[in-house]
Amino acid sequence: MTDPVTTPSAAPAEVPAGTRSLRLGIAGPVGTGKSSLIALICRELADELSLGVITNDIYTDEDARFLRAAGVLDPERIRAVETGACPHTAIRDDVTANLIAVEDMEADFAPVDVVLVESGGDNLTATFSPALVDAQIFVLDVAGGGDVARKGGPGIGRADLLVVNKTDLAPYVGVDVPQMIADGQAAREGRPVLGLSRLDRASIDQLTGWVRSMLAAHRAGTHTPVDPGPMAPHFHLEDGVEHAHSHAGEAGMVHEHSHAEGGHSHTHSHP
Repeated sequence: MTDPVTTPSAAPAEVPAGTRSLRLGIAGPVGTGKSSLIALICRELADELSLGVITNDIYTDEDARFLRAAGVLDPERIRAVETGACPHTAIRDDVTANLIAVEDMEADFAPVDVVLVESGGDNLTATFSPALVDAQIFVLDVAGGGDVARKGGPGIGRADLLVVNKTDLAPYVGVDVPQMIADGQAAREGRPVLGLSRLDRASIDQLTGWVRSMLAAHRAGTHTPVDPGPMAPHFHLEDGVEHAHSHAGEAGMVHEHSHAEGGHSHTHSHP
């Protein structure tokens, strides 16, 4: 398997006083294994790093309960945000609830090395705001289809790491893993892609090595959070009226809305 992930030569230095945690977002479609990936990171790194987890679900705390039941961390270090809306709303549109949860975690268990923030399952366009996370992993899985990686989108193309998960299932779903990884690499213009299986020690080591490397870069001040880009236009129903809008307004660009009822549109410019 291609090894595109740089593994650091040494563990990150101890956290300097006053330095906040690395906030690491985990996004991807429903069922790709985001919670399982977080559980894997926690099992592998909890003995050497101080970790916390914030999960997102629309109406429940299902993912948080899964992780607590798995025993991967002290239950108090796993907290849930019930978004009450589309998953992207709480990780990109208005990050307030998640940001408060992260800051509370950091205050309650200081010093915290890494806080993992799991998005609710969404589509290929949902990414985290850099106001919430310092780096983000976008998760696909082979059971979702071997062609997904080449379909693109901001998460696939520009997240800090693309994970093709559950590679051990490929023989059962007829997916060519090397081709799927190659498609991901082509879509990402050299950014790292990792084929991951919880049964493959080498891929697990690559994942944990990437997390250590990102933490070291965060502490050294050499990593700059990058916005993977706006979501594609999408729809919300408000007061019985369908509203379509894009999120190009973030980071000082234009924010466009169109309203299905009345056939009009307007533009807001955000300096």
